[in-house]
Amino acid sequence: MKNQLFLIIAIFTCINLYSQNTFVFFGSFNRDKTTEGIYVYKLDTVKGKLSKITSVKGILNPSFLTLSPNGRNLFVCTESKTKNAGSVSSFAFDPKDGKLTFINSQKSGGENPVYVTVHKNGKWLVNANYTEGSFSVYPLSEDGTIHPYVQNFQFSEGSINKDRQDRSHVHASVFSPNYDQVFFTDLGADKIRVYQFESDKSEPLQPAKQPYIKTTLGSGPRHFTFHPNGKFAYSIEEMGGFINAYRYEHSTLESIQRISTHTDQYKDFESSDIHISPDGRFLYASNRGEENNIAIFSIQEDGTLKNVGYQPTFGKQLRVFDIDESGKFLIVTNAATGNVFVFKRNPETGLLKKVGKKIKFPGASSVKIRRY
Repeated sequence: MKNQLFLIIAIFTCINLYSQNTFVFFGSFNRDKTTEGIYVYKLDTVKGKLSKITSVKGILNPSFLTLSPNGRNLFVCTESKTKNAGSVSSFAFDPKDGKLTFINSQKSGGENPVYVTVHKNGKWLVNANYTEGSFSVYPLSEDGTIHPYVQNFQFSEGSINKDRQDRSHVHASVFSPNYDQVFFTDLGADKIRVYQFESDKSEPLQPAKQPYIKTTLGSGPRHFTFHPNGKFAYSIEEMGGFINAYRYEHSTLESIQRISTHTDQYKDFESSDIHISPDGRFLYASNRGEENNIAIFSIQEDGTLKNVGYQPTFGKQLRVFDIDESGKFLIVTNAATGNVFVFKRNPETGLLKKVGKKIKFPGASSVKIRRY
């Protein structure tokens, strides 16, 4: 009887495992609404192979995307790098057939939206607009409909590099681990801006006691992430080529380290994206320019970083990458060469190995992985 029970449990476990699908969503710079802009693939979680499920036309430059907490909606920055334009768009996603259905779009509140994120309660959307240095907050309906923004903050001050920092350029909007704050990296002003987020208010963004953190002049902070333990945070500099490590305590950031993302042999570089493995042991940072690789760091107990290697990305202009929730795979998007590669992670060393086959489509710019 006991053996039969174990057999039944094993069978149901196997059925559950094989019934799960891992989908990969890609955004791109398609430059033309008549061409494909968003792509949905299925990931073989044994071999790392990507298989195309569907794609979407009719939208322009869907350059960055994210998913709702329940995975039923895809939210996208649209009309990016489009003069006098900019929007955020919503799609419904059905994991049964992999179909994406357009819901609606709203103006982004500034030119060139580059980042979008969703509150854990699924009721709020926050975006970042690069060119005009602003960010907006939108209410969301349960079905994923985006309503007009209720708050829009504009900034004008720049920094010391007059070519790149003539004014504010907000590049990311990231919720704190408890979703009670939002951090905005401002590449143009060399600041990380901080706001309290009170989700029960009609205008949830409120000034924080620590309104911003200054970064090194001319460094250009780009993306930002928190450690899974909620005690540390990390910002990558696009122009400086460094990672800033912070201790996060009592809703404030305290700098604990600034470490280079690139090797000394390269002088032309643009660091871009940053992610931490789900187990919290390794941090990954991407370098563009001449280098085109991912820098790999082990995370020490005190939150500081130690470099353990570099992985070429086999393409140019890596804009965004993502790690699946199991921590087994890392997927990169090379915008200039229009290709995508899957890497398998070694959980002990943090090192990467290319698997599967190259996927090609023009302007590959963003990727999000989700298991259903």
